[in-house]
Amino acid sequence: MRVLATLAFSFAAGIGCAVLLPWDGWQFWAACALAVVSVCFAFFARKWRVYKRGLLILCAFSASLLYFCAYTRLVCADTVSLCPQTDAFSGTAVAYGSATEYGAKITLRLRPGVRAVLYGDESLLEAQPGQHISGTARWQDAGRIHETDVTTFTSRGVYVLLYQEGDLTVEQGEAGSILYAPQRIAKAVGELIRRIWRDESTAGFVLAELTGDKSGMADESLAVVSEVGLSHLFAVSGLHCAFLVSLVCLLFSRHRRLACAVSAVLLAIYALVVGLSASVVRACIMQLFLLIGPLLRRRSDGITSLSAALAVLLLCNPYAIGGVGLQLSFAATLGLVLFAPWLYERCRRIYRGKRRTVKYAVSFLAAQLCATLAAMVFTVPLTAYHFNVFILIAPLSNLLLVSAAAWNFIAAFLTVVLGCIWLPAAQIAGYVSYALVHYILAVAKLLGHIPYHALYFSNRYLKLWLPYVYLMAGGCALLRAKRRAVICAAALSVAALVLTVWINGAEYRAGSMTVTAVDVGQGECVVLTSGGETMVVDCGSSNSYIRAGEEAAAYLNGVGVSRISCLVLTHFHADHANGVSSLMSRMPVDALWIPDMEDEFGVRDRLTDLAEQNGTQVCAVRAVSRFTLGDAAVTVYPPVGAGDVNEQGLTILCSAGDFDTLITGDMSAATERQLIRKYELPDVEVLLVSHHGSKNSSAQEFLEAIRPDAALICVGNNAYGHPTEEAMMRLSASGAAIYRTDRHGNITVTAGRGTDDGKE
Repeated sequence: MRVLATLAFSFAAGIGCAVLLPWDGWQFWAACALAVVSVCFAFFARKWRVYKRGLLILCAFSASLLYFCAYTRLVCADTVSLCPQTDAFSGTAVAYGSATEYGAKITLRLRPGVRAVLYGDESLLEAQPGQHISGTARWQDAGRIHETDVTTFTSRGVYVLLYQEGDLTVEQGEAGSILYAPQRIAKAVGELIRRIWRDESTAGFVLAELTGDKSGMADESLAVVSEVGLSHLFAVSGLHCAFLVSLVCLLFSRHRRLACAVSAVLLAIYALVVGLSASVVRACIMQLFLLIGPLLRRRSDGITSLSAALAVLLLCNPYAIGGVGLQLSFAATLGLVLFAPWLYERCRRIYRGKRRTVKYAVSFLAAQLCATLAAMVFTVPLTAYHFNVFILIAPLSNLLLVSAAAWNFIAAFLTVVLGCIWLPAAQIAGYVSYALVHYILAVAKLLGHIPYHALYFSNRYLKLWLPYVYLMAGGCALLRAKRRAVICAAALSVAALVLTVWINGAEYRAGSMTVTAVDVGQGECVVLTSGGETMVVDCGSSNSYIRAGEEAAAYLNGVGVSRISCLVLTHFHADHANGVSSLMSRMPVDALWIPDMEDEFGVRDRLTDLAEQNGTQVCAVRAVSRFTLGDAAVTVYPPVGAGDVNEQGLTILCSAGDFDTLITGDMSAATERQLIRKYELPDVEVLLVSHHGSKNSSAQEFLEAIRPDAALICVGNNAYGHPTEEAMMRLSASGAAIYRTDRHGNITVTAGRGTDDGKE
């Protein structure tokens, strides 16, 4: 490894420790200690080469810690010291505003190196990059959200969140200047794409692939693509830069040095237009290293260019190392640099014949497959940690679809350029991308229906299997195992994987009925299974950083459920229903049960339309309804309250023999009393506590009537104080064992196997 690579990776390792380790204040003293050790190494470095390399590592590590201390003090400290309080602010918009659930938001530059996200009313949608915005806001430290110091905000250089208080003052500032031309170009490209492709799915896909903006993609399309391991198509990075360079090389195939020069300029412009995210900056720096080599008649080195790109990014923002996109981008690239050539050489030798067509086909397939496998070497642990998933189908999906995505990128890029010249011609040319996009989505959907295409780490045995596989692989590499030993190790790993999946599914299906409160944050999602059939009650979360539909689908896939017999909504509030669309797009649902009432947000109409598209039967509950779920009997009670939507929700009783589970949605204590007066309810083993444990839930009379053995509270980060002390005291006094999803994660109770399987 070259000197630059050694310095850069050591610097990055120091920054990683400084940012990601949970302690505070140790960085400066550690840097001083390393400086002392470096002096000792400098004495021995005169004689032994290994000490010279060690000296480089120690010096770079120490410098990184000192740089982090200086950065936090000079760049972040003054701004963060204003949090939390309500104070005046003044900044320059660096992007266009975007809509949120409660209004709009926009990114501001408060001062060089410090950005803030301003949340306010819909007037922010009219703001333009370069305009000066000032006013009064409530300041919040963006690095102290949900008890973590590194968030997606800090990794993007955003250190403050501002919540608008009162009116805003907007001045023209530098709006319209050349400094903000990339943002204007990006917006114009998005508008042009929507004019070229009238089909929303094609326009959304093209916009996401070209610019990384996924706002135009339907939830169903995003779910389909992510389920089969193709999310990287929309994370603008090395893949997209490679597509762009390939296009230039096709146009200038006979002039290599000219192609390199044009590619370098085009990459710089492209990075500015799509936004200087960490992944695209990394990709552009690496590509520039590769392109400059031929211009200077020098060979390029993948490790050196990768390490240099990482060092540049961390110098600009040390907190960038905490971003998932940067971690995945570098992990994938490192795997490609280290393992892809080695794998490719061995796979290419499979065919030793002389037929040129077959040889080309084998080489092409080997290149695609080896690139995917090499990238997965380091990304699999990261996706397991951050997303709780191991996408088993990824090699096949990438083999079938990445080439199509590459051609779609090139075709769409040329079509957009043509659209700038003559729109009608571009609309005709756009049918190429239309066909490719629908091919990709159709194949991805088919692959997503394959059982166990993705495995989720809600399966606790899978958490043991993954390190086992890496230990086996590491042992084979260190011992330089022969081919037979490698094959044996691979077979054992596959057998262990099958066993973990089978055991997890068998445990879940044990007993006459299983009830699981899925952790979706401040919301509710309950899964009930009996006799091989599955029912889901509610699926929503009010925490914007949690996608309830994806969490529910992940849990169901993890226990081997591929079809939902019945999905019941107690009411239409977002924290109970906003994940239903995503869940229904990920797996088929036979029947959708909803309360027979209208809602002011149009949720009912959207869900019934989606159900009609998917062939799902819709049942509006007007009277007591009963049906079977495998070996269990389900009773759905119509609303017994009036007024607020919470009081007009459904109540669900699921009984398997003497084991009863009661789900009451968000009803208050008054409605709970009406429920026990109107209907005769049994003693229940499991109660899903209403309204996340609010002070007006869990009435004493109600608890005395149903006498629950276990009380499950679906709750997450919230500003309401849920679950409240009053509700907890009443539940405790009733003798119920209390479990909370914010503390225990997914909570599973199985009939005939005790009260709780604990945290999943």
